[in-house]
Amino acid sequence: MNTPKFKLFIVLGALLFVITLMIPSLVVLPFTEDQATGKLGEQLKKGESSAETKVTSSGPAVEVAVFQMQKKQTVTLPLEEYIVGVVASEMPREFEKEALKAQALAARTYIVNQMLKESKTELPGGALVTDTIQHQVYKDDAELRRIFKDDYSWAIKKIREAVSETSGQIITYNGSPIDASFFSTSNGYTENPEEVWQMPLPYLKSVESPWDLNSPKFDGQKVLTVSEFEQKLGVKLPNNSTIGNVTERTAGKRVGEVEINGKTIKGKDIRDTLGLKSTDFTWERKGDKIIINTKGNGHGVGMSQYGANGMAAEGKSYKDIIAHYYQGVEVTASDNILTKVLAKQ
Repeated sequence: MNTPKFKLFIVLGALLFVITLMIPSLVVLPFTEDQATGKLGEQLKKGESSAETKVTSSGPAVEVAVFQMQKKQTVTLPLEEYIVGVVASEMPREFEKEALKAQALAARTYIVNQMLKESKTELPGGALVTDTIQHQVYKDDAELRRIFKDDYSWAIKKIREAVSETSGQIITYNGSPIDASFFSTSNGYTENPEEVWQMPLPYLKSVESPWDLNSPKFDGQKVLTVSEFEQKLGVKLPNNSTIGNVTERTAGKRVGEVEINGKTIKGKDIRDTLGLKSTDFTWERKGDKIIINTKGNGHGVGMSQYGANGMAAEGKSYKDIIAHYYQGVEVTASDNILTKVLAKQ
């Protein structure tokens, strides 16, 4: 029976059905992907930090006073800024970042060690160190801009990252900063410190460093006249072609002692006196000339810079590099030690 009331009931039922279908869409519509992500937002209270935020700390605000030899002036700058200038000056900017990080760690450990020493070098303006190889080579930003030229932007960025990523870290042995010595290139082995400074240290032991063989500084040569050779070393060569014999080798496969016509001379003294690049040397006499060939560059104690770069190129981290060249050490935060430094100042 098709009455008006029945028609009205049908219309109301149909309308209710349509509304029921539309409600889910109306609820979802404001939250579609182009309007909201559905992710939980984050607005931290003051003093709080996100778990994903990288927090770095360089420890107490320690400053370093450096005497610039050429400028004849003392400058004082934040510790980490000093480390940037040292890393940029002591290691090639083209090196792998992990090698630069290892260098930053060695440089920071060195200067912290200097700060802790009771007896300090008397330098103008109360400076702790110079900016030369007497301590660590340091160049300020203006000097680096002149040296790096077009490379400055990318080079300083990489170096600053290397320093920042190791900020506040030093190398310790039994809780104390080590003598973090380093040098350019080994002869394939590092050297025991007692062979160079007559001072054995448990964390500085001769280790293999095969990566150095690829260093452009691996091979060296020096030519002297026979008279120069004799005068410098205080010896008299025999009339025949012999120049002496190696009578002792060091742990680092270098020349420990040489006997020349009855006189015994230490290898390190020969290196210093003749200005050789390494104590791993051989020589031969050709007419009036003495030709000396060397392997490696530097004293050989501690971390080899080219060795560190070779390790980094193979995927090793800066901590791997440190553990290889410094035996039994730890990479630790410097905060407590720097607090002691501040208390002394």
